[in-house]
Amino acid sequence: MMAGMKIRHEMTYDASPAEVHAMLADPAFREKVCAAMHATRREVSIDPAPTGMRVVVDQTQPAKGIPSFATKFVGDEIRIVQTEGWNGEDDATLLVEIPGKPGSLRGTVTLTADGAGTVETVEGDIKVSIPLVGGKLEKLIGDMLVAALKTENRVGRGWLAGER
Repeated sequence: MMAGMKIRHEMTYDASPAEVHAMLADPAFREKVCAAMHATRREVSIDPAPTGMRVVVDQTQPAKGIPSFATKFVGDEIRIVQTEGWNGEDDATLLVEIPGKPGSLRGTVTLTADGAGTVETVEGDIKVSIPLVGGKLEKLIGDMLVAALKTENRVGRGWLAGER
């Protein structure tokens, strides 16, 4: 049985956790992040939940730059569905899936005050259940996720500075 790959990435913002949470709860911010990631199609929904909110970002991106061994599994484009279940303003469960493909990320998102700023930490386990190439695909998904988080952080820092 494959163990999967652990991932942890931190992003910093010059804003309070409440301000970062408000940004993450804004559909316009989520749309702007999708645009910065060159999503060809996207649908963002943010709905209240009993203790916080449920965020779903369903986007499709071109599969350019992906190694040929991975293209066999994903095709010319990749549909990614990210679901966050926020429990209040500072922590969420995270599920990232590629519908119809044997891979996912399950983890958490936390917002922590750091002086006058905030650290957003994304942690999780990436699992791809394909013999022989599963580990390579997990690493590829991990690299893609970190690149997406870096884009989100860049867009978020601009957003909080008033670039909307």
